[in-house]
Amino acid sequence: MQRVVISGGSGLVGRHLSSMLGRDNFDVVHLSHRKGRNTGYHTYFWDPAKGYCDREAFHDGDAIIHLAGANIGGRRWTGDRKREIVDSRTKTAEVLYESSVGAGIRPSVFVTASATGIYGSSITENVFEESDPPADDFLGETCRLWEAGAEPFRAAGIRVVIIRTAPVLAPTGSVLSKVTAAAKAGLIVRLAPGNQYFPWIHINDLCSIYVKSVSDTDMSGPYNASAPDHITHDMFMSEVARQKRLPVFLPHVPVWLMHVVLGEMSVVLTTGSRISSRRLEDAGFGFRYPDIKSALEAC
Repeated sequence: MQRVVISGGSGLVGRHLSSMLGRDNFDVVHLSHRKGRNTGYHTYFWDPAKGYCDREAFHDGDAIIHLAGANIGGRRWTGDRKREIVDSRTKTAEVLYESSVGAGIRPSVFVTASATGIYGSSITENVFEESDPPADDFLGETCRLWEAGAEPFRAAGIRVVIIRTAPVLAPTGSVLSKVTAAAKAGLIVRLAPGNQYFPWIHINDLCSIYVKSVSDTDMSGPYNASAPDHITHDMFMSEVARQKRLPVFLPHVPVWLMHVVLGEMSVVLTTGSRISSRRLEDAGFGFRYPDIKSALEAC
């Protein structure tokens, strides 16, 4: 059984991925900030803030999947919060490197999460591919630094895979719960301008991409983990309304109001572009949920 060491294993993606890896007969290991934490998997302690990780977590030939990172949409982007978002992704990668390769242990692959936010906060008809450069806004710079955390592994000759993830759709605990919260009260709330694209991926497809990245030795470099169905925010909310049998009659919540409530973080909801999944599909990946109708029905 190949061992897979996961940082951020207790998060939404980490929990689903750990279960999927276990079903595929991988030996799943978690890193935890809390000593003695029972996640249902063999767990080792790490404290990235102090540069510590139990090196017993790593063996030659293990796969490392780096999911740890503060929630970008957790709260307003103050200066301190921005530093926390970046540090939680970059400093953790440094600790993983020093505790594995830096200690003479060579993993078979280092897989790191990233985000489609690397292409920036904008509304454009451009379809972004992995060869496009990072944007110069906060999301673009955060993702650039995030991905740079994998560079020491690559320089050491370790296969590196970067999963640029779109907003994840899952039955509970995902962006879907936040965007459709008003539907529980029988309301469909749409956010202006409405024509912002809404890249997305179903959590089962995302976790399958991670499993493939561990097993498929031909995979290397960045991949956009975004469904091939390019939809706008209004198209997404219309499908939610159709499946929940709710009318769409309320006007859009204006951009200025979103900015008042959320500050700079509002760009996550009020902007969006189309993301290409071609490189991933060319690598042989087939989406189980390629369109928003099937994905929402599954959720």
